[in-house]
Amino acid sequence: MRLKDCHNFRDFRRLAERRLPGPIFNYIDGAADDEGTLARNAASFSDVDLIPNVLRGKQDIDLSVTVMGQKLDLPVYCSPTALQRLFHHDGERATAAAAAKFGTMFGVSSLGTVSLEEVRRSHSNPQVYQFYFHKDRGLNRAMMERAKEAGVEVMMLTVDSITGGNRERDKRTGFSIPFRLNARGLAQFVMKPAWGINYVRHEKFSLPQLDYHIDMGGGTASISEYFSEMLDPTMTWDDVAEMVEFWGGQFCLKGVMAPEDAVRAADIGCTGIVISNHGGRQLDGSRSSFDQLDEIAQAAGDRLDVLLDSGVTRGSHVLKALSLGAKAVGLGRYYLFPLAAAGQPGVERALDLMRDELVRDMRLMGRDRIEELTRENLRFR
Repeated sequence: MRLKDCHNFRDFRRLAERRLPGPIFNYIDGAADDEGTLARNAASFSDVDLIPNVLRGKQDIDLSVTVMGQKLDLPVYCSPTALQRLFHHDGERATAAAAAKFGTMFGVSSLGTVSLEEVRRSHSNPQVYQFYFHKDRGLNRAMMERAKEAGVEVMMLTVDSITGGNRERDKRTGFSIPFRLNARGLAQFVMKPAWGINYVRHEKFSLPQLDYHIDMGGGTASISEYFSEMLDPTMTWDDVAEMVEFWGGQFCLKGVMAPEDAVRAADIGCTGIVISNHGGRQLDGSRSSFDQLDEIAQAAGDRLDVLLDSGVTRGSHVLKALSLGAKAVGLGRYYLFPLAAAGQPGVERALDLMRDELVRDMRLMGRDRIEELTRENLRFR
């Protein structure tokens, strides 16, 4: 199977599975506990149907949107995700370059493997910095100052990860950073030697966002220890309000699932929220993001920009989300599997397919601008 034979998310997933050692593939693919929320994320889009209009004479389709003050050529963006150079040696460099080519936003994670300064110097498209709340308040301010100096447009605080989810696939293989693989996990690396050869031929793996502020041992400190020892599970709305004021710009909360929390985010000055269950990787049994979208958009959508991620793999999913009030949609596994399979060309092919689907589906819907999508062109089963 080759990249040109990939025509949808499932194809990219299969190609990545062939190329990645099992523990790394399962780190991307897996979710918490019984993975029920992961399954529901995908299934939820099937409970709502699109109602197209005909004879509208639509030809030139404008997919552009403005989100938290950022003009995007597409209503989708590459969500910030951790450890990308584990999946492909170019990691965030490939993702940022592909997002720049398509004129959309991308995110760099605190657990990213390329520095936010490097990708900011290389590309001018809007950049998000996703970070976690630490017990050390001075560290939080230092990380925001660094992002300001780098020219990051949007600060995105993850609020659903005060502790790690129970990801049992990783436990079965012993996957962790640093690697502490059991015999089963090691055997799967032996079966995919090309990944290991690539890994040792390129620059040493590191976590530059954290290494800059914390002694992570060049990326060898345990990620699980970082979550358990460095992050503050007692974070409150007052803490976030102080950060919003300190940042003084576009500030977004990622991981909001309750309407009252969306309203509270608007009250303290946030300019955006991401409805997200972390791709099903945190609280299994949580509602899907799409199931919560309508209620949250009606509660707070006129006070801040509502974004959504988790489970999006098709252009029709994006149109349904936009119709219910999302301003843009974040992609996660949708671009991570093509990244793992083929680097930057893989991410570019995935975004190209998504753009084609969006243009085609907009024509079939009888719409030529994103703002023409409303809940009137949906029906709930």
